[in-house]
Amino acid sequence: MAGGLPDERVRPALSLQRWDRVAFVHWRYRPDELRPLLPPGVRLQVVDGSAWVGLVPLVLHLRVPGLPAPGWATFAEVNVRTYVTDGEHDGLVFLRVHCARRLVVAALRAGLGLPYAYVPGRAGTRAGVTTWAMTGTRVAVEAGTPAAPDPLLTALTARFSAFTRHVGATWRVPVEHPPWPLHEARVLRLRTDALRRAGLPDPRDERPLAHWSPGVDVRVGAPRPAAPGRVAL
Repeated sequence: MAGGLPDERVRPALSLQRWDRVAFVHWRYRPDELRPLLPPGVRLQVVDGSAWVGLVPLVLHLRVPGLPAPGWATFAEVNVRTYVTDGEHDGLVFLRVHCARRLVVAALRAGLGLPYAYVPGRAGTRAGVTTWAMTGTRVAVEAGTPAAPDPLLTALTARFSAFTRHVGATWRVPVEHPPWPLHEARVLRLRTDALRRAGLPDPRDERPLAHWSPGVDVRVGAPRPAAPGRVAL
């Protein structure tokens, strides 16, 4: 197993999710390319001498506690993210999320102000290769051997808070899940417009850092205000 433990227990959970067949594709970026894209109240984190952007395709399963999962609740998603802190919790900011379910897009844009966009597509796995095919994006990743514990990998994947700007305030959404079972991975194909649509320039490094996970079960908690006054901006 690689990856850290959650900051806190999420009790009760507003949503129970399975993040399934997840790829982590990361590039180094200059901090000044990312700071203008962040909500107030959080500070960009520099890890191993760089800011980082992750392109994270996955298959998402969701349900409300106590209710069966509806038939539409499994779908492909691709998010673009970077890594931040509010001075109390390390977390991430979604810069762009492409999601194949209109209802989910509408709910998360209206309820949390997250930068979701409806983009049709699907994901499939064959012979150890997972492929996400969405409009404007095609990613194919081959899973390899289990990843050795590594501080950089933990810093980029063990994130248990998501920050978002909504109705004039910055909010933190806590999540809880076991440590990621991570594998080395090889990117066989990568084409996406999600980085550009997030307001980012193309990565300078053509060979990203890539990992894959079979997935984790996740508890998502209620949003609460980001830690006030902890970050000097």
